[in-house]
Amino acid sequence: MMEKGKMERGVVEMVDTESLVPQGHLLRKVDKAVDFRKLYEIVEPLYSEEEGRTSIDPVVLFKIVLLQHLDGIPSLRGTLRRAQTDIAYRWFLGYTLNEELPHFSTVSYNFRHRFTEETIERVFQWVLNEAGTAGALSPAAVFIDGTHIKASANLNKKIKQEVPAAAKRYRDELLAEINADREAHGKKPFDDDDDPPRPTKKKRDNTSKKKLARRKKAGFKTVTKSTTDPDCGMFVKGKHERQFAYEAHTACDKNGYVLETVVTPGNVHDSVAFDDVYDKVTKNFPQIETIVADSAYKTPHICKKVFTDGRVLSTAYKRPMTMKGGHEWWKYVYDGYYDCVICPEYQPLAYRTTNRDGYREYCSDPKICAQCPTRQLCTHSKNCVKTVLRHVWKDYEELADDARYTPEYKDLYAKRKETIERVFADAKEKHGMRYTLYRGLAQVSKWVRLKFAAMNLKKLARWKAKRLSPLSFLLFSALMYLLCFAACQDFSLAGRFSTS
Repeated sequence: MMEKGKMERGVVEMVDTESLVPQGHLLRKVDKAVDFRKLYEIVEPLYSEEEGRTSIDPVVLFKIVLLQHLDGIPSLRGTLRRAQTDIAYRWFLGYTLNEELPHFSTVSYNFRHRFTEETIERVFQWVLNEAGTAGALSPAAVFIDGTHIKASANLNKKIKQEVPAAAKRYRDELLAEINADREAHGKKPFDDDDDPPRPTKKKRDNTSKKKLARRKKAGFKTVTKSTTDPDCGMFVKGKHERQFAYEAHTACDKNGYVLETVVTPGNVHDSVAFDDVYDKVTKNFPQIETIVADSAYKTPHICKKVFTDGRVLSTAYKRPMTMKGGHEWWKYVYDGYYDCVICPEYQPLAYRTTNRDGYREYCSDPKICAQCPTRQLCTHSKNCVKTVLRHVWKDYEELADDARYTPEYKDLYAKRKETIERVFADAKEKHGMRYTLYRGLAQVSKWVRLKFAAMNLKKLARWKAKRLSPLSFLLFSALMYLLCFAACQDFSLAGRFSTS
């Protein structure tokens, strides 16, 4: 029979929120995974014990933001709107069905003004420590990469601005290496760009001033800045849409837990932001043995930094930038004993100088090249000179190439799609990190850090619940075995007594 007219509304029932939330619900797992009372210790210095009115429970504030990131809700307004009708949300926050929830502006104000970047960092580290204590982390191999986040900025509201070029962090180290290499070859060392030009022997010689002016001009670059959000940067890559964006440079372990993240404008290259991510993650996890990254991180500086620290850089093949249709790059062989390069026609290219970028220049003899049968495959220069560049830290790049062929590190690199790429895919598809409604580098950084903290907590909660189920079954089986064994012993003793 067909039932009609099911309209039971306004019915008064005696129910509790505990029975209305399913036992296997995600929020139940999250609630059991960690002790949220730890948040009171983190935010205690931010509240006064004597002055002011009673505040909203800070654990509730953090749980509201946690719900926003777990379900990928774009705004706090939408999160509180859903909490009005979602019983699981109210159960997780500790509110009854008729109790009034906090206003979204109160939550927003606290996270904008009260909870600083240091507070968010402590929350992020607290979740990581809980995962580490439970044995869920595996930081022996760390995967590093970056992903772009579309900024809340109008593409049409922009200006061109000339800004100073960011100085390389390893500039002093590289300059010292360059000068040592030049002195070893009998060349004069370079002076620092920040130093005043040295006086020349000739009175009317102004070469130093010209060089200084050229270097000063090269220290600036023209960038496109947004007038809506000046902290973001223009992201341009291949066939992708030009857009203002931020980039989250992230490091995760083999199990997919985010260990560190650094947010920069979208026009900052991955290799430039590597130092900040690497220094932070190695400081918190000194047991790291391998750094896994794509070919964008295969630079002389990064290779030297990783291998000097006693770690291994596992990266991909990077195609050399050689002349199209010419000789292959591997046909130019470097001879370390004679410090020269052997060309495909078995002619030596002698050392000429070491430039300011750290590259040694090896040049051919134009008299020999003029008679070379394969000169068109080697160089198109008018003076018939072939120049081969080799960085002073090239040996560290070759160590990375050797690691690429090692089965252990080759297998680690293949896991990028299961680790860091999966983290970015889940963050964008499931947790709403494809774009941000926040503006300013500080606010976006806190937003990204809280999102990754929520993802780590979700992964930890599921891992603990999954591990607890087999453990409970084993304990139950062991208990039943002991009970059966005790019953058998009692029966045997009773039979023995009656027979006697």
